[in-house]
Amino acid sequence: MTVVAPAFAGEVPLYQPAPGWIDKAAMPKLAADGDPPSMMILDSQQRVEKGQLWNYADIATRAGSAEALTQLSSLTLPWAPDKGDLIIHELSILRGDQVIDALASGKKFTVLRREQGLEALQISGILTATMAVEGVQVGDVVRLRYSTTSKDDALGGHVQNVSALPAAPLRLGYGRVRLLWDDADAPRWKLLASGVDAKPVKKGGLTELSFAVPLAKQPEMPADAPTRFTHPPLFELSTFASWADVSKTMAPLYATDGLIADGSPLAGELAKLKALPGSPKEKAAAALQLVQDHVRYLMVGMNGGNYVPQKPAETWTLRYGDCKAKTLLLLSLLRGLGIEAEPVLASSTLGDSVPERLPTAAAFDHVLVRAVIDGQSYWLDGTGLGSRLEDIGDTPRFGSVLPVRTAGAELMPIQTHANARPTIDVSVEADESGHEKLPTVFDAKAVLRGQIATMISTGLGQMDAKRRDEMVQGFFSEQVGTAQYSQVGVTTDAASATVTFTAHGVTSSPWKLSDRRYRRDASKLIDEISFAPDRARPAWLAIPVATSAPIGIRYHLRLRLPQGGKGYVMEGEQGLSKTVAGYDLRRTVQLKDGVLDVEERTDATGVEIAADRLPDERDALATVQAMSPHVIGPAKPTYLWDYSPATIAAWPQSKAVEATFAKAIAADAEDATGYSSRSNFRWGIGDYKNALADLDKAIGIKPDVDLYLQRAYRRFQTGDVTGALADGRMARQLDPASGAAVGTVATYLAESGKLDDALGMVDAKIAIGGEARDGYRSFKATLLGTYGDPAKAIEIIDAQLAEKPGMTGLFNERCWVKGSRNVELESAMQDCTKAVELSSGSMAALDSRAMLWFRMGRFDDALRDLDVVVAQEPGKEPSRYMRGIVLHRLGRASEGDAEIAVARRIDPRIDAVYARYGIKP
Repeated sequence: MTVVAPAFAGEVPLYQPAPGWIDKAAMPKLAADGDPPSMMILDSQQRVEKGQLWNYADIATRAGSAEALTQLSSLTLPWAPDKGDLIIHELSILRGDQVIDALASGKKFTVLRREQGLEALQISGILTATMAVEGVQVGDVVRLRYSTTSKDDALGGHVQNVSALPAAPLRLGYGRVRLLWDDADAPRWKLLASGVDAKPVKKGGLTELSFAVPLAKQPEMPADAPTRFTHPPLFELSTFASWADVSKTMAPLYATDGLIADGSPLAGELAKLKALPGSPKEKAAAALQLVQDHVRYLMVGMNGGNYVPQKPAETWTLRYGDCKAKTLLLLSLLRGLGIEAEPVLASSTLGDSVPERLPTAAAFDHVLVRAVIDGQSYWLDGTGLGSRLEDIGDTPRFGSVLPVRTAGAELMPIQTHANARPTIDVSVEADESGHEKLPTVFDAKAVLRGQIATMISTGLGQMDAKRRDEMVQGFFSEQVGTAQYSQVGVTTDAASATVTFTAHGVTSSPWKLSDRRYRRDASKLIDEISFAPDRARPAWLAIPVATSAPIGIRYHLRLRLPQGGKGYVMEGEQGLSKTVAGYDLRRTVQLKDGVLDVEERTDATGVEIAADRLPDERDALATVQAMSPHVIGPAKPTYLWDYSPATIAAWPQSKAVEATFAKAIAADAEDATGYSSRSNFRWGIGDYKNALADLDKAIGIKPDVDLYLQRAYRRFQTGDVTGALADGRMARQLDPASGAAVGTVATYLAESGKLDDALGMVDAKIAIGGEARDGYRSFKATLLGTYGDPAKAIEIIDAQLAEKPGMTGLFNERCWVKGSRNVELESAMQDCTKAVELSSGSMAALDSRAMLWFRMGRFDDALRDLDVVVAQEPGKEPSRYMRGIVLHRLGRASEGDAEIAVARRIDPRIDAVYARYGIKP
């Protein structure tokens, strides 16, 4: 469909010889050996004559395989009948020296009468000629020579064309681009590519420009470079004299006088806009909203050369239009309101490269309105979605645009800046008031604005309730991490063009223990910014960085701290207001009355950063992120094991966690994750019975390897070795290749007194070899070192170290076996010392050495090592237990009892573990 009723040049293909100015390419010879290219000829020849562009193409393709044969069996040729003709010159099949004329029998192309782009909201007016080529065999070459002519009245007699050029690594037998013109029609031309040496020459009264393709491989460019560096290789021709020439040629298409007729429906809409209270800016926003919300987008062939917009009255009646139609409608309304406004042509993808291109209308694929109110430019895009008064001052990242004016205009750059409002506005109320290691209970809300909100709102109608919930959960997983949800919701508001997501749930604790204090990040958005441009190559040193298009995100966290915030302090830069790496960064932090309040906003500004500024910008961002604020807990932290399970369960945070899990489970009884997550929580606070009951339910719903292994471990921890072994065997049955399942079964077989069976299972895995072999050998040594002959365990470790001395962790393994089994103590100290030296701060080596000191009766030395371990890892229950034992040996029984009690609280089986080594309180 087209807007203006054209006199079609031809709606059926013509069949004619090629004109005399065509230089027919010779078919390249196929090499007897080697790998010839699939495309034997790609020859493009163009001629500019009397306001018309003639495009000739010669394409010869080899059917080198059955797949290629299938593709060649059907040919398609698109053309615009309102602009010119499709002319078929030749369709032939080359088989050796034989040339078969595929058109000799009178066979012709069939013209498809349906639009090809409706699914993409396009009405292009392009027709497609198709033909099924009969008789093609593998090894044949199909050669098609055809022309299209093009003359667009909207261009005022001007000719233009932009062609993408093939470049290596594409292979061709023969490739060429050829352009001809006479002096009266001389076009300007430009090659936007590297490594091409083309010069026009006079031939027979015509000027000819010719060069071979494919071009040499084009220089690689960093992905974050502006598009003037990254665009594909292009060949442009134009008879426009200047950008001003393009501007004034387009101007008549956007004349608005008389387009809104008195008494028409559109005149009624204009009257409503005039009657609105408020400033010209408010009325301009209302006009923009009218065009965006009440006229749906449907492209009417701008890229196909249709530059004529449909009239506003037609657009309003049809309630659809493309950028041209929407711009003309908005322009008419704004001028009817007495607001200064003009259309501007824009390139939506290559905007920053426009100044380097030839002046053509083809340099643009979009048009919008520039309104001027109180001396300020407003870039109003009728094809946008969800723009409101607060947003009309936002700047699109279109680089340089061309105002359309009767007198002509030069290119105008759009200086981008941060948007007025955040596109995504997230608020989180979090409860961590009970303890740092409990799951966080949260209520979250996100308001999405503008185009993204409109798109989501449209998509909601195609989703069932489950998919909507999954969408909301997926969104919040980016904000709070993996979570269990008891409630999610989504609402839309057409008046404000917003979509609001809400959620209530629990997520894992973000607190980390470091240097004997709990710490938590208080920054989110700013820490997530990445700015790492790669300019290491000498050729890239001067290339700037194109930053992200303008978009704003706001994040607000209100967090209730444990112990009413007593003893909690802030570290880092709390207040922030800087522009760094193309982002405007804002942050405020307040810690008061046990509540942490953090508000952050990041705004990408869309600016370009010069190459010489990149090191400074990277350093500035790194500095900002290094100084991000953290909450630091009291100097003397408490741990969950300091409280009884009943005490923990009575905390409001724990009750909220339980309530959330209960609702989540009730909402979807067939989802095992609710039970498994609650099991983890209950196990963590010492409610072992109910934790196991939840795992039973989870496995009943969806048995899998991980759940069986988890229950096996927990059964083992509570003394049910038989049940643990059964679960391990079920896990192995589900996945015989699972190393974790093999380890679980082997361990519990050994615990059951069946060490030989366990070793046999592991030996079978070792015999298979592969990457897992070393791991299974180490595991065998562990089994022997724990349940069997320590000498054999040491023998395995010795062999491994001889083969792979780089496996430094084996020194610690050998130290532990010798110390725990009280053998070879003299050589054990060498292993322990080396393990500590190579451990890079690992506490395992110190724990092993403490065992050796204990065996040697050097209890003060053992305590010294254990003090370091417990200070760094207070939840390391073997070290807590041994520290208690050592304190007993030093006569500090009450302190020792306290340590042993903590170890038992963390691991109910800890006494049995050390009793095997003959160590008891």
